[in-house]
Amino acid sequence: MKAKILIPLAGLAFFCACKGIDTSKSADTASIKSQKNQSLISKTDLIQNGPKLVKTANIRFKVRNVQQAAEQITDLTARLNGSVIHQVVNSTTGNSADIKKSNDSLVRITVLNTTAEMIVKIPPENMGNFLTQVSRLGIYLENSEMDITDKSLDYLSTKLKLENQSELISHEKKADTNSVNNLLAFKNNMVDQEIGNRKIIDSTKNCIVSLTFYENNIINKETIANDDLSAYNPSFFKRLGTSIENGWKVCIDVLIVLANFWIFIPIGIGTWTIARYRKRKKLVELAKN
Repeated sequence: MKAKILIPLAGLAFFCACKGIDTSKSADTASIKSQKNQSLISKTDLIQNGPKLVKTANIRFKVRNVQQAAEQITDLTARLNGSVIHQVVNSTTGNSADIKKSNDSLVRITVLNTTAEMIVKIPPENMGNFLTQVSRLGIYLENSEMDITDKSLDYLSTKLKLENQSELISHEKKADTNSVNNLLAFKNNMVDQEIGNRKIIDSTKNCIVSLTFYENNIINKETIANDDLSAYNPSFFKRLGTSIENGWKVCIDVLIVLANFWIFIPIGIGTWTIARYRKRKKLVELAKN
């Protein structure tokens, strides 16, 4: 009888013990979730209190002199604690003409179109002042744009993912080759995410301003050497005198060459004399007959 009574009591006690364990576990789980939610809320509040705003601007304007404007923008950027990260000045040639100045020189007239591109980093607190002063450097402003992108949620998402990945790595205990390779790839991904967040922070600390400016076409004159070789020929009379002089030299050369063959002159005279004598002798003999 006692055994029958003790068995139900033991079962009831075991059920209560299991329920108590489950209740404690659920309470612990709930507290962990609550802590994570509070952490997430606090980080969200932190992001909202310090939003990650990325500011960019584009300006296109006309100036009187591109080179001077580039130097003024560089000086202005330095005064406002910024930096020039890109600068290009291009001069393209249009129509050109060559005018003869003398036999050996020409005046080349060329139409030049000069433009410049600059990209600068400016602290956000100085961006408005920078844009205003740059606009005053031009003859007129052709186009101006400014964009503000909120990267707060992107920054928060990456940060929370990095924390979760760090916790996962801290619990990694396997040391086989596959696990090491996977762990390396996982850590490299974490590095990329961390670099992405640092880029966002850098973008919030420095505004990127793209500048494009140009000037009116200018006429450039320069004296250059004449590359037409026929222009360097001497005058007619000088060439005629040179030809006569060259002809006399040629005649002398011919006489000198003939003088080398002087022996043929007496041989020729002797041959002609003998032939004439024999011819006269034949005529005399014919006359006698």
